[in-house]
Amino acid sequence: MGALKPWHIIVFVVVLVLLFGAKRLPDAARSLGRSLRIIKAETKGLVDDNNDVAEKAEPQYGRQPLQGEVQQPGGYQQAPPPPSAAYQQPQQPPAQPYVDPVQRTNDR
Repeated sequence: MGALKPWHIIVFVVVLVLLFGAKRLPDAARSLGRSLRIIKAETKGLVDDNNDVAEKAEPQYGRQPLQGEVQQPGGYQQAPPPPSAAYQQPQQPPAQPYVDPVQRTNDR
């Protein structure tokens, strides 16, 4: 029931000829073929590039972590963080009381 039958293809071709005209269809098919060839060549190039990148990404030698302590330049030492008890939260302004706009218009 859902199979593509020959009359489906015929109707499709007739609609294409009516929409685009008989002169434009060969040009459109030619440009579609060129586009597909370009896409195929580019995807092949990307696959080849990915293989080259994977080979180049492998490290040629292993790195070792640094040994010893890290010193600050110029003898600079960081100040200790302030104690948490000394921290004061910023004060917020007092909240305005809620005034109902309908009530406000009724009071006038």
